[in-house]
Amino acid sequence: MPLQATRDGGTTLVDLVDRILDKGLVINADICVSVAGVELLGIKIRAALASFETAARYGLEFPSGTNYEKAAWKDAEVGKEICPQCSKKVAAEELLNEGCPWCGWISARAKRTKGRLAPTIPAE
Repeated sequence: MPLQATRDGGTTLVDLVDRILDKGLVINADICVSVAGVELLGIKIRAALASFETAARYGLEFPSGTNYEKAAWKDAEVGKEICPQCSKKVAAEELLNEGCPWCGWISARAKRTKGRLAPTIPAE
């Protein structure tokens, strides 16, 4: 049985950009202009589009002069986990202790903690 392409109607531009930044996109192109078998111009292009986190994971080089001491860079180094409900990456501590800020999913640990801290009103 041959494979058939399917189209998911629920995909938005935001989902597409999120996937590209999460997984990364690399374009390699070799362009050659020749006349009568003689190469006049040759261009080699390599372009990568990814988040800094993805680029670092795959070992892509950053521009010279990149300041690794900035607060945003430090935030990107924080360990992240994937939310089991919406599949977005969230800081591991936040996901376990508070829940997912994207979809509202709450971990069992956060539920237990909130249950202990919830004030009880005595019945009359």
